[in-house]
Amino acid sequence: MLRIRFTADDLTRVRLAPLPSPVPELHAALLMLGAPHEGLLFGRWRGRLLRALPGAAEPLAELVPGGTAPYFLDVLGGTREEGFALIRSARPETVRSELERVYAGQDPVPPWIRALHAGESEAWGTLDRAQRAAYETVLAPVWPLVQDLHRAEFTRFALTAAEQGLAAALTAVAPGSRLRDGVWEWPADPAEREIRLDGRGLVLLPTFHWRGGPLVQDLPDRPVVLGYPAGRGLPLTADDRGGDGGLAAVLGRTRTEVLRALAEPATTTDLARRTGTSNATASAHAAALRAAGLISTTRTGRSVHHERTPLGALFVGMPSAGSPPWT
Repeated sequence: MLRIRFTADDLTRVRLAPLPSPVPELHAALLMLGAPHEGLLFGRWRGRLLRALPGAAEPLAELVPGGTAPYFLDVLGGTREEGFALIRSARPETVRSELERVYAGQDPVPPWIRALHAGESEAWGTLDRAQRAAYETVLAPVWPLVQDLHRAEFTRFALTAAEQGLAAALTAVAPGSRLRDGVWEWPADPAEREIRLDGRGLVLLPTFHWRGGPLVQDLPDRPVVLGYPAGRGLPLTADDRGGDGGLAAVLGRTRTEVLRALAEPATTTDLARRTGTSNATASAHAAALRAAGLISTTRTGRSVHHERTPLGALFVGMPSAGSPPWT
């Protein structure tokens, strides 16, 4: 469980970042590339991007051995250039101590990491080229969509806070969490950790690539930054603005058609007829969608009925049976 402890001052210093921040969003996407979970939804996205990443981006993997990133990468910045400049401006002693921390017990240490530890300008150039190459491949094609999604999330948070109060806005950020006695509890977070704000305030930063637990930047003398999964829960693709293209790129064309066909509950035979497939094919795709939590299946006697879950309905932008329209 994650516990974030507020002082009275901190409750007046909670804000949601007004704009998306390119460097944290890029790092969230790179984390998701290496995460093993949610294979159905993210498998194709991972495969496509890993094939597309140029060799210049490879040093980034060596910067996070064992999945642990050095803290000097934890920057915000309203633009890509500003974020990269903040990383480059990290104090030399911070860079050295953080590289020593993440490489403790790791062997061998790549030569360019040793050079970065020594503060050599050529090593900083290697890091700069790697981040730029990753940004152009992973984030630049979908950045307009990230901006649109961030505006929608900002508006939702602001309206909830104005109409229902800060506690409601915070718990809407993380369903299942609760704010009580000045402590914001996230039961779904697998790690047992506690963050004390101590008057520094809290910046909420929605991320639209990461689907894991909260990403916390807790650095001395700075507001704590909490990155949380937002949006639709789908990997972003450049054609997400054009109909079903983005969804089909993730699920595949037939599974997208099956999910679309469940505007009303259907038997496997009905589903096969609606999508022009065989019963066996419709059943196999329904099983995959059910495993991803996008549809549910119930059996009555010999009949099997499928229907979209609220999550599946959110993905296709329509209400599920018996649920209110999404607003």
